[in-house]
Amino acid sequence: MSRTSLSAIPPYVFYELDERRAAARARGQQLIDVGIGSPDGPIPAVVVEAMQRAAADRALSGYPYFQAHPAYRDAVAAYLHARFGVTIDPARHMHALAGSKEGIAELILAHTNPGDVVLVPEVYYPVYARATLLAGAEPVFMPFLPDGRLDLEALDAARVARATVMIVNYPGNPTTTSVTVDELARYVAFAERHGILLLSDLAYSELSFDGFAVPSVLQVPGADRVAVETHTCSKSFNMAGVRAAFVVGNAEAIARLDMYRSNIGYGVSTLSQVAGAAAFTHHADIVPPIVAEYRVRRDAIVAAFNAGGWSVQAPRATMYLWLDVPEGFGDWEWVDTLIERTGVVVTPGIAFGEAGRGKFRISLVQESAKLVGAANGIVGAARR
Repeated sequence: MSRTSLSAIPPYVFYELDERRAAARARGQQLIDVGIGSPDGPIPAVVVEAMQRAAADRALSGYPYFQAHPAYRDAVAAYLHARFGVTIDPARHMHALAGSKEGIAELILAHTNPGDVVLVPEVYYPVYARATLLAGAEPVFMPFLPDGRLDLEALDAARVARATVMIVNYPGNPTTTSVTVDELARYVAFAERHGILLLSDLAYSELSFDGFAVPSVLQVPGADRVAVETHTCSKSFNMAGVRAAFVVGNAEAIARLDMYRSNIGYGVSTLSQVAGAAAFTHHADIVPPIVAEYRVRRDAIVAAFNAGGWSVQAPRATMYLWLDVPEGFGDWEWVDTLIERTGVVVTPGIAFGEAGRGKFRISLVQESAKLVGAANGIVGAARR
C-alpha cells in the first residue's frame, strides 16, 4: 500500500462545521454551539501563574528539551503514582507532547510502514485513521460488542498478523463508554500475543462522575512491555489552547517516538511544559470543581431531554452525549436542520467513522441554561 496523498483525505469535519456556523452567523442567527469539544472554563489560576513566571524567564529564549523538561517529567511521574498507583522512570518511559492528537499521529507514523495495519475502534477519533492513511498503512476497524467492549474475536487473522499498532480509547470519544482494568488487561494480552503496540488514548482521565474513577492501562501488571498511553491537559484542566500532553509506557516505543520527533521538530514548548507541570502537580485541587461543573451540566441537559420525552442516560465519564439521529434524517441533514430551525450546532456521527452513522454528539461546553435550551430545541426539531 502506497502513502495516501493528502488531497485524497476528506476535509476535517470541524472545518465543515465551521463553514456551517459562519454561514448561519452571516444570516444573523444566534447559535448554541455544542459541536466541538472545546472547553469554555478558565485555565486554573495556578497554571496561569506558572506560565506568567515562565514567560519572564530568560531560559525561555532557548530551545526546549527534546524529550521533556525535568520539571514536567517529575510532575508527570508524581501524578501517575498518586492517581493510578503507577511508578515509572520518566527518563525512559515518558515523552512530552504538543497535545495528544499530534502525539497519537506521531506514534502511528513512527511505528508503521506502507502495507502495515493499524487496528482502530470502529467508532473513532478521526486522527486514528487519518494518520494511518498518511503513513500508507491500512486502518482495520474493530467492532464493538453491545456493552462497548471491542470484539477481538471478530478480527481477521491475516490482518491482525500485519498489525503494528492497536488503539483503544476509554472513556470513549464520542461514545462515552468506559471499561474496567480487567478489560484493559484483555487488550494488553491480545497485543502481547500478536506483537502489537497497544496505544491507549486517555484524553478524559479526570472527567468522570458518580464515584467512578477512570483506570489507566498501565495499572495492568506488565502493560509497559507492550503499551503506551497518552494523557492531556486539554479537557481535564481547561487547557486545550496550551497544547500540553504526554505519552507514557513502553520504553522502546518512547525511544522510537523521540527519534521520529527529533528529526522533524525541536521538542514541545517550554511554556506548555511548565503549564502542564503545574496542572499535574495540583491535579487534586484543580479537577474537582471542573468535574462538578460538568456534572451539573450533564444532569441539566439529561433531565431536559427526559422531560421532553427523549430517553437519555447520563454518561459516567467524558464531556459528551452520544445520541441517535431521529428517524428520517441523514447525519448532515440533521445537523443542518438543527442549525436552521434552532441555532443548535452538533457534531454528526459520521465524523467518527461509518459505524457512527445515525448518531450525533453533543459537547457539554455551554452553561447549563444554554444546554437546556439546546435540548429543548433538539426535541422540538425532532417532533417537527
